[in-house]
Amino acid sequence: MKAQRIVLNGLLSLFIFTTLAQGQEFSNTASRMIQDEDRLTIGGYAQIDYNQPISNGAYNSGNLDVHRMVLMFGYKFNQKVQFISEVEFEHVKEVYVEQAFLQYEIAPWLKFRGGLMLIPMGIINEYHEPSTFNGVERPNVDKYIVPTTWREIGAGFTGVFPTAALSYQLYVVNGFKGYDGEAYLSGANGFRKGRQKGAESVMSSPNLTFKVNYFGVSGLQLGLSAYMGNTQSTLYNGVDKTDMESVAQADSSVVGLSMIGMDVRYNLGGLHLRGQVNYGWVSNSGSYNKFAGSDLGSSLGGWYGEVSYDLFHGVERFESGLIPFVRFEQYNTHASVEPATSLNPSYNRSDLTIGLGWRMARGAMLKADYQVFDNKGTSESRQQFNMGVALWF
Repeated sequence: MKAQRIVLNGLLSLFIFTTLAQGQEFSNTASRMIQDEDRLTIGGYAQIDYNQPISNGAYNSGNLDVHRMVLMFGYKFNQKVQFISEVEFEHVKEVYVEQAFLQYEIAPWLKFRGGLMLIPMGIINEYHEPSTFNGVERPNVDKYIVPTTWREIGAGFTGVFPTAALSYQLYVVNGFKGYDGEAYLSGANGFRKGRQKGAESVMSSPNLTFKVNYFGVSGLQLGLSAYMGNTQSTLYNGVDKTDMESVAQADSSVVGLSMIGMDVRYNLGGLHLRGQVNYGWVSNSGSYNKFAGSDLGSSLGGWYGEVSYDLFHGVERFESGLIPFVRFEQYNTHASVEPATSLNPSYNRSDLTIGLGWRMARGAMLKADYQVFDNKGTSESRQQFNMGVALWF
């Protein structure tokens, strides 16, 4: 019943947004670079945050962080062949490659891609430039359920059908790492720690992901996405296929994940609406938990809805924007569990975020918001005040 309520609540929120909405196609840095006519293109984004936990009767140190600084480089070999890359510096001390793929245009509606690519799930995973979303931090649905920034190595096809107002992505990729001597999947974090990020990735079986977007009504974009496959394990290495005991042990270190997602974005003048719902079914979680000593759920899911309005919209003397917003999200990494796994109510969480953004220019913002975090496992809630600088160019 809890799993059904998550899906129904999320679908209801998306239905409410959709009945209000009319849409268009949105873009991110990679798509802008692909469309650019220059041979070499450079872009990037940055996020600098201040997070201040708040509690009654206790002092809390705030956290100041250059959360991420990203440089993007694109190179056009000719009109059909392009390379897109994204290099991220996190917390000033960690370096990651978030995208690195080659694209070849076979036809206007059929383009091959190969390399390290973002999984097309939800909104933020592909559109994560900090000046494109409200709030200092990304939604937690896109942290614990999707989980952003989710990228893996693979190959596939993408394209646009303008007359039908449809775009699509279809990729075969490696999956999450589930086990290599330690468990990467858990009830607290879901699949987040299993992201391989293209760093010496292990692959024991291929996974499939796809997304279809509709942008045929002005201001509206609707997305339907799916992901299916198994996690990856190193325990298969060198195992004789006739050694049933070793094969069974390796099988216990793997779970299957099937995830669906729906998202909607709508702009009407100064009004902006967003909604997203994601739900994932996990197979073999009972055997995995017993083998790895973990508490992974047999399903996980979440949804959020957000409303914002640009107070300066339509005022000619203001080239900037002042955008108040409110976002509510609910997510549960223990939406259901196998009988041998104890259900942890503290993994059923909800967040309320109320904030304000000042867009000084396209791609340059100052942000501030206040968040209230609740979960079913405690009667107390946590609060946090955030401020941030967001850049995108």
